[in-house]
Amino acid sequence: MPRRAKKKNAEHENSERWLITYSDLITLLLIFFVIMYAMSKVDVAKYSMLATSLQHQFRQADSALPAGSGIIGGLDLSKGTQGREKEANEHTEKEEQDKKEKELQDLLKVVNQYISDNQLQANVSALDTRRGIAITLNDLVLFDLGRADIKAPAYPVLEKLATLFPTLHTTISIEGHTDNLPIVSSSPFRDNWRLSSERSLSVLRYFTEKANLPASMFQSIAYADTKPVAPNTSDENRQRNRRVEIVVLR
Repeated sequence: MPRRAKKKNAEHENSERWLITYSDLITLLLIFFVIMYAMSKVDVAKYSMLATSLQHQFRQADSALPAGSGIIGGLDLSKGTQGREKEANEHTEKEEQDKKEKELQDLLKVVNQYISDNQLQANVSALDTRRGIAITLNDLVLFDLGRADIKAPAYPVLEKLATLFPTLHTTISIEGHTDNLPIVSSSPFRDNWRLSSERSLSVLRYFTEKANLPASMFQSIAYADTKPVAPNTSDENRQRNRRVEIVVLR
């Protein structure tokens, strides 16, 4: 063949090599959109099968891309799905936490308004603590000295709380406390542990037996004199320590 003809044929072949690259790119774009469509269908098993098949084909093909691994390379499609599921779960959990927190803050407002309206500040208080909303009733409104039977003046307060608790989605801890004075010999209780326990249970039984709230909402704890709010150095301080705390746990 004449030298000029050979040169002309080589130029013709070189001028058409872009078609190979172009066809590769078009094919890859088509595969990309197929993968995007498949990913929208949330089927992990199909993702894995598709990824394995395409990787195998790309590695065998005469591709213009380095190593012939194609656009999906070592992509683990299942991780993307798991990540989206994890984000969805975290979002749901955050919504639940926000809902519970709003319930607690609404409860605090209602209880404090009730205390204010009925001028109960001397005997009842409600605070937002790290553990939750702590509603404290001192023994003057709840019990006679050294006794665990609920007094009549306490019923309206407990009745109000009983109307608020059913809407809550958490545990309510009823905790009995005493001062550090020893139990007198004529008392039906062996010691302050038993007294604080019976006082806690008396309040719990009001909610479950009188107000008919489910027992699963509550827990009863006795602290005796181990968690004072004031030093047991005066009658006033000891009276502050004799209390029942109703803690709506956070």
